[in-house]
Amino acid sequence: MQYDALKTFITLVEVNNFTKASEVLHISQPSVSMHIKNLEQEFQTTLFIRSPKSVQITPTGEILYERAKQIMAISEAAKEDILAFHHEIQGKLVIGATFTIGEYILPPILALLQQQFPQLELQVIIGNTDEIIHLTKLIQVDIGLIEGQAHDSDLTIQPFMQDELFIVSTNSHPLVVQTTITVDELQQQNWVAREVGSGTRDYLEHLFRVNGIQVQSLVTISSNQGVKESVMQGLGLSLLSGSVIEREIKNGDIKILPLKDHRFTRTFSYLYPPTMKNKRNVETFIELIRK
Repeated sequence: MQYDALKTFITLVEVNNFTKASEVLHISQPSVSMHIKNLEQEFQTTLFIRSPKSVQITPTGEILYERAKQIMAISEAAKEDILAFHHEIQGKLVIGATFTIGEYILPPILALLQQQFPQLELQVIIGNTDEIIHLTKLIQVDIGLIEGQAHDSDLTIQPFMQDELFIVSTNSHPLVVQTTITVDELQQQNWVAREVGSGTRDYLEHLFRVNGIQVQSLVTISSNQGVKESVMQGLGLSLLSGSVIEREIKNGDIKILPLKDHRFTRTFSYLYPPTMKNKRNVETFIELIRK
């Protein structure tokens, strides 16, 4: 099985068109067809159902795609291990991160990485917790960073820091005049929340369930900035990480509503598939975030 043939196969699966695959790989369309034909002969199966405008992957093609991604990841890890033998950290590191981590926790870590390892190419993909777990399992990222914890036998998952969340409101909300608030005062309030699949949304729903909080209205927005702006405009209360609201609290743009006898903490975790266990770039990144 040839490296170039697998690379061509993976690209064709992802762009779903022979012409686009040839453009992405900078090879001729007949070369793309030849690589796919050779793989089909080697595995004695049909990998794609062809049509004039697109291709559709077959069930056996899906099996090969998952394995091919693993093989390519192992190949990249081998290259980086050889570079590490020469005491160099370089190549590419693809990091998947949830919105809170990617937008507020990760940037200073990236700056430190770039300073220490200028030859290392960094790429960051941001999504919600469910999306980052999915991308990590597909080996589309080398390592994922998520809010909260997860349980998946296909991944190694470890905590690396604690995060505290706070209930926040606009400055004009009636509850801001109180030193502390109670669960009863949170009943029938308007709320602004992150989308389903977000670790922050999961924590908010847990808060509702455990305390029996009934919601009057709920606005869902798939970005931390959008949630903050909505809170400042008086659309409702929200629950957000301290790292997300640090600047707005300092500037007096929003207020924290301390809930009596309650503190909201969660764990940030990193995760990676077994094929990344000994990848030097991943090991270096883990050493950095654990500090």
